[in-house]
Amino acid sequence: MKKVLTIAGSDSCGGAGVQADLKTMSAIGVYGMSVITAVTAQNTMGVFDVLEIDKSMVAKQIQCIFEDIEVDAVKIGMVSNAEIINTIGECLIKYKAKNIVIDPVMVSKSGYFLLKKEAINEMKNLISMADVVTPNIPEAEVLSGIHITSEDDMKRSAEIIAKLGAKSVLVKGGHRCNDANDISFNGKKFITLEGERVNTKNTHGTGCTLSSAIASFLAKGFSLDEALSLSKKYINEAIKNSFSIGKGVGPVGHFIDLYKKGGIKYE
Repeated sequence: MKKVLTIAGSDSCGGAGVQADLKTMSAIGVYGMSVITAVTAQNTMGVFDVLEIDKSMVAKQIQCIFEDIEVDAVKIGMVSNAEIINTIGECLIKYKAKNIVIDPVMVSKSGYFLLKKEAINEMKNLISMADVVTPNIPEAEVLSGIHITSEDDMKRSAEIIAKLGAKSVLVKGGHRCNDANDISFNGKKFITLEGERVNTKNTHGTGCTLSSAIASFLAKGFSLDEALSLSKKYINEAIKNSFSIGKGVGPVGHFIDLYKKGGIKYE
């Protein structure tokens, strides 16, 4: 079984962050491992507090994994400050990490800033190591410095972000009002990954889930284009089968196939 490491924050309600990553990895059929960068106090209503993990502990977690287990892919999610970002970068170089997927998480759906503004330049440096970086439209606007209102804008921002050094950029279109298509750019060509706009409020953890799916499929040996296509299909189905667990924004259906086979009602 292939092994995939997520380096990200913990979500106490289980819909996003490390918890969503591990669910996604399990659903796709790889063994998920985790390095915690922060502990969040959150539920379906929003993020209420964040406790960052000391950079030395982040480094020690990474060391323990790489010195014992072969890591087939790495997904990086919430990393809140410059020290942690730099530490992760140093570790990725030291252990020659492969199949690196970075989800540049900046702001939660409830508006909580998860990446400190003074750490954006360090995030750009980390992105230079990525095989794939997966910003949504607000994140792509920050990273590229342009306002995005159309597919052409998405393509232009992808080109700018690619110049940071990432081998491939996937600009996610979920924040657009007319479609949910994503744009992939590998430095040479663009690919449109078609999505379906689903009428649901329950989209907690979609970015975490998609990036973890990409890392999982890369670990299993799929090409980049195949991994992106399979991951888009997975997240489309997960959103279609999302459900409510509280008063606010519920999670996507990570284990929908398993639930259906087991006759489990999740609505």
